[in-house]
Amino acid sequence: MKRYGYVGLGAVVGFVTALALFPAAYGAPSILSAYRQLDLFGDAFERVRDNYVREVDDSELISAAIKGMVSSLDPHSSYLDPKSYTDMQVQTRGEFGGLGIEVTMEDGLVKVISPIDDTPASRAGIKAGDYIAQIDGQTIQGGDLNDAVEKMRGPEGSKVTLTILRKGEKKPFDVALTRAVIRIESVKARREGSVGYIRITTFNERTASGLEKAVRDLKQQIGPGIKGYIVDMRNNPGGLLDQAITVSDDFLTGGEVVSTRGRRAQDTQRFNARGGDLTDGKPVLVLINEGTASASEIVAGALQDHRRATLIGMTSFGKGSVQTIIPLGGDHGGALRLTTAKYYTPSGRSIQATGIEPDIAVAQGPAPKPDATATLAQRLRSEADLPGHLTNDAEGGKHVSKVPVVWPQPGKKYDDFQLTYALDRLNGRLTASVTQKEAVAQ
Repeated sequence: MKRYGYVGLGAVVGFVTALALFPAAYGAPSILSAYRQLDLFGDAFERVRDNYVREVDDSELISAAIKGMVSSLDPHSSYLDPKSYTDMQVQTRGEFGGLGIEVTMEDGLVKVISPIDDTPASRAGIKAGDYIAQIDGQTIQGGDLNDAVEKMRGPEGSKVTLTILRKGEKKPFDVALTRAVIRIESVKARREGSVGYIRITTFNERTASGLEKAVRDLKQQIGPGIKGYIVDMRNNPGGLLDQAITVSDDFLTGGEVVSTRGRRAQDTQRFNARGGDLTDGKPVLVLINEGTASASEIVAGALQDHRRATLIGMTSFGKGSVQTIIPLGGDHGGALRLTTAKYYTPSGRSIQATGIEPDIAVAQGPAPKPDATATLAQRLRSEADLPGHLTNDAEGGKHVSKVPVVWPQPGKKYDDFQLTYALDRLNGRLTASVTQKEAVAQ
């Protein structure tokens, strides 16, 4: 049996050897107790199979039992049936069918983590933080996340209607979308005067090569007068661990990138940079926000700890756990997506449920009014808000930042204030802004 490890909200990373579950390793009494509990499960299985109001397929019962067992552990562990497992493998290759939405389950509803750039979802105006209450008029509250994802997928050109709940809107509203083949170009780049702007939307199998090409192209376009680079990982939900390590390595001349630590000391792994900064030591600014999660937090944490980049934006999501994909039952059994470790930045920080705090906190929207009842901490969402999330042993839970927040100056409009702030900083200009001391809980 092989196990596939990954971080992010849905992506395969690599291969590690499975550990055999021998009684000698875990204790014979514990194993015997587990077998007695399995007898209880077998009894319940037979009662349901024989007495339920309609005949139920055995595989349906077993699949539901596995889903219930794994999903009760934490928000990121789940059972992937064979089709979901295949879909996940396709997605990590950077091409899949659907709407282009990264989602999770929260309070019995499907919550949008972020729409993927240039997809039907982003073009239709779906926003991070939206809740999907219905799909084609069918209520999905309290259902399974994988089932909801399956309903949103379909042939290219077919249509689907999502019923959206959005903060600030009094009533749910419908959004009609046309499914498309989602080809994820995870890296996009453009010239901003003498600055190279690089947008990384996710970490799939082509991300590292895409970044390397982007840097080469920007060097050619701008020439030796290039002042630096802005790496935008806002609303990047994560993905492949090996790609996050390679992307970090591209900016570092050496040292540790990240370590992962499981329940046993021998499970610890450390990943180091091989050297060779593609950007030739030019200044690097990294944009993050509350939608920056998992693999993108690994990159941000590595560059921050090595003082290779200045982080600008808002505190990241705080998903500091690693999931391992464990295939089950040969070709037809699906797989477990099981949380097996936490990852740590080079300085030894776990960012689980706390997030990565930027070096300069810069908000995107206008500052709240002095009489506003909702604080910034209440408006933002993070890993710490997910029911059943793993706690951060080092920090003791939710983190409160005292870093002053830079807001756009009242009355002045920006298409993208955080990006404007970063560009002005690299160009040596001051951005019209106001600083307000407000704790940000993440």
